[in-house]
Amino acid sequence: MRSKVTIAINEKFCKRCGICIEFCPQKVFEPAKDGLPLVVNNNCTNCTLCDLRCPEMAITLEVEESE
Repeated sequence: MRSKVTIAINEKFCKRCGICIEFCPQKVFEPAKDGLPLVVNNNCTNCTLCDLRCPEMAITLEVEESE
């Protein structure tokens, strides 16, 4: 069984610090021109490092179990 993780970034809360980009072991994020983290691949393993390290709690992870 494989999980699909959906990553949501609240643009109003995000201060574009880049912590999520730096700590992601799967390199899921890349910065947009304005610094907002963009999800660029679906390699997320739900390690939750981005969510845990975000000082503004701007990242939400939602896991969907699939067969």
